[in-house]
Amino acid sequence: MLLLFALLIGVIVGLRAMTAPAAVAWAAYLGWLTLSGSWLSFMGSVWVVGIFTILALIELVTDQLPSTPSRKVPQQFGARLVMGALTGAAIGTPSGGWLIGLIAGVVGAVIGTYGGAAVRGKLAASLGKDPPAAFIEDVVAILGAWLVVSSVTA
Repeated sequence: MLLLFALLIGVIVGLRAMTAPAAVAWAAYLGWLTLSGSWLSFMGSVWVVGIFTILALIELVTDQLPSTPSRKVPQQFGARLVMGALTGAAIGTPSGGWLIGLIAGVVGAVIGTYGGAAVRGKLAASLGKDPPAAFIEDVVAILGAWLVVSSVTA
């Protein structure tokens, strides 16, 4: 299950780069995800929770702007790989599998980045415009992140 949850949190990163780290930080802060004593213990800090939450909210707004670059450009894609690694490692840490979680998170981020872009493009084409497709993707990312972190802690 660890591998699946780390992969899924990576997929969420591919959809929204900051939503998954915010969810993981909240889970660590609330004690749902035990990261204390690990190299990822900083994720449970109130500062990290605040920073990732603000970044996630900003991303939800900026994603709606026509000037926002594709998630597949090197800077956006690279950020998703890093966040996939971070969140996947965090999911794996409580069971001692941070490295496998890190790898699964990166793989998930690649899947989410390319798969999310393809699905959103098709959805936008069928709806005739992008904003509704972007909003649907926002909802999927937020609910998906919550489902993953709440399942890991269950």
